[in-house]
Amino acid sequence: MKTAVIGAGAIGALAAGYLKDKGRDVVLIAHPAAQEAINKNGLKISGARGDFSININAALSLNSAVDLAILAVKTQDVEAAIKENLGFLRQAIVLTAQNGVQADNLLSLYIPREKIITSIVMFGATSLEPGKVVHNFEGGWILGRAFGKNDADVERVSALLGEAFKVSVADDIWGEKYLKIFVNANNCIPAILGVSMQEAFSDIETAKISIAIWKEGLDVINKAGIKLVSLPDFPLERLTKLTAMPTPEAAGIFMVIMKNLSNAPLYGSILQSIKRGKSSEIDYINGEFVNLAVKFSARAPLNEKLTQMVHQVEQTHKFFTKEEMQSSVKKVIQLE
Repeated sequence: MKTAVIGAGAIGALAAGYLKDKGRDVVLIAHPAAQEAINKNGLKISGARGDFSININAALSLNSAVDLAILAVKTQDVEAAIKENLGFLRQAIVLTAQNGVQADNLLSLYIPREKIITSIVMFGATSLEPGKVVHNFEGGWILGRAFGKNDADVERVSALLGEAFKVSVADDIWGEKYLKIFVNANNCIPAILGVSMQEAFSDIETAKISIAIWKEGLDVINKAGIKLVSLPDFPLERLTKLTAMPTPEAAGIFMVIMKNLSNAPLYGSILQSIKRGKSSEIDYINGEFVNLAVKFSARAPLNEKLTQMVHQVEQTHKFFTKEEMQSSVKKVIQLE
C-alpha cells in the first residue's frame, strides 16, 4: 500500500519512520520547518529502539494519490489537513490517530464513512524539534471501523502497521476510545506547569489532582451511559480500582506509575503542542468531560478549570507554579 502520513509530530514521524525502515513506500506530509529538516538531515529517531536516522521523503502536501493516509495531526487541525490534501484522498483509506472521540466525525464531513478507520495509539513519543522524535515507550496500536463493522480493509491496514508496531483489532473501539481519554486526561497537568510528566507527578498533592480528574470524569461517563472497554495496555480495572480508593492512597500508586513510565522526559501531547507554539487538543480530552457534563446534566468543575488553565497558558505563554495550580484547583473542588 502506498502510504502517506499526514502530520510530522511525535506520532506521525514515528509511524512514518518505522514503516519506511521496514521498506514501505511512505511519504511524510510536514510543515515547512520539519520538511526542510527531514529532507536535509533525515528523520532522527531515538529512544526505545535505539538511535538512528531514516531517509524519507517529506512534502508540504500530497501531489499524487495514495492507498492509505494515516492522519496524525491533532483533532483541531483535522479539517485543514483534509481540505489541503482532499484531491488525492478521495479513493484512499484514511486512518485517524487522534486522541479523543471527535476526529472521525469531523473527517466524515469530507471522506465517505466506509473509507474511515479509527485507531488508538498506546505507545509514547515526544517531538519538540522539527525532524526529531523520541520514542519514549512501546505500546499497542488498536484499529477498528469508525462507522460499521470491521472488514478486509481493516485487516489490510492492520497487517501493514503490524510490520512495525504491535497491532490489534477491536470489536468495540468506541468503548476503548473513551477509556483512552482517561489515559490522556492527566496530560493537562504538565502542560499547566511546563514540566515533564515525571517531574509533575513526583508531588503527592499534584498526584491527588490526577485522581480527582479521573473520579470526576468517571462520574460524568457513568451519567452519560457510556460503556468503557479495557485497553490492552490499560485495563478498565486500573481506573475503577484507583478511583474507588481513598485519594491519598491512589495518588501514591499513581506517582510510582508515572515516574517509571519512561527513562527519557515525557511531556505529553498537550505540552508538546504548547512548546511548539500551537494550540493543544485540551478541548477534546478534558474538554470532552466538560461537554458531556453539560449534555447529561452532570458536573465537571475540575476538568473545566484545568481546561481553562491550559488555554491561559496557550494565550499567555506563561506556566503556572505548582502552588498556583493547586490553589486554583482547591477553589473549585475539595481534595481529600
